[in-house]
Amino acid sequence: MSRRGWLLFMAMAVFWGIPYLLIRVAVRHLDPGVLVLGRTGPAALLLLPLVIWRRQLPLLVKNFRWIAIFGVVEFGVPWYFMATAEKHLTSSLTSLLICAVPLFSVAAQRIRRTEERITPRRYVGLLIGAVGVALLVGLDLSGGSITWIGLMMVVCVGYTIGPIILATKLTHVPGPVVIAGATTFVAVSWIPWSVTHWPSHFPAETISCVAVLSIVCTCGAFLTFFELIKEVGPTRATVVTYVNTALAVCLGVIVLNEPLTIGIVLGFPLVLAGSFFATSSGAAARGLDRILDGDAHLVVNE
Repeated sequence: MSRRGWLLFMAMAVFWGIPYLLIRVAVRHLDPGVLVLGRTGPAALLLLPLVIWRRQLPLLVKNFRWIAIFGVVEFGVPWYFMATAEKHLTSSLTSLLICAVPLFSVAAQRIRRTEERITPRRYVGLLIGAVGVALLVGLDLSGGSITWIGLMMVVCVGYTIGPIILATKLTHVPGPVVIAGATTFVAVSWIPWSVTHWPSHFPAETISCVAVLSIVCTCGAFLTFFELIKEVGPTRATVVTYVNTALAVCLGVIVLNEPLTIGIVLGFPLVLAGSFFATSSGAAARGLDRILDGDAHLVVNE
């Protein structure tokens, strides 16, 4: 991956590493559907005027069908399911389940039979990352149930399809146009539900969490993610979920005073290593590909 790709990758790790903590706090007082409106509404209000000022509204209208579909599968439905699941599952288990996204993405790439070859190195990177995540959060299903885990699998499917739509149907559309249209559509769609589930009061803590979720983790994050997909492709881009989990666990230790376990000490480096092998594409990575393919003699002769 290029230097720009790594910068975008690490920015996304931060943008999508903090929502687990914020969602956990927000759903104490908000219905999940209201939270979806709170995450998308302000982002739409920020970006839609920019699109209008740039005279890009006709471009939004022309591509609205795919923009709306992207909004639904990427956050319209997944964010409701995730917030609902976090009322019943621990944040650690939630973040672990989200790390199935890169595996789903690889499976989707094989089904789509894209021109990009999935090398053995990338499979190894995904496996290393998965082991690291398991060590980080522990495979503890005792606090969950099949229903909520099933909801999280739907979230993973949405997170897999969203980047594919961006990479195949919306590459010619500027990021602000896509995110403005998608957040507007999702926000408007959730208004009727939110009216009947509106809370009687908003604690300051909840308002702060929703503001960060909307401005940073939605508006800023998806604009960055759009650029990351264009830079490294949809499959590599989803590997950022591994680093997200690492950051989520670190925040749990620092903010929520959770214990610094041996799993964290051992798992965090594996997450970073897995992300590197699954996303890198330099000379050393190509050499490792040949070794894993059983063609080590080609590396020596180069």
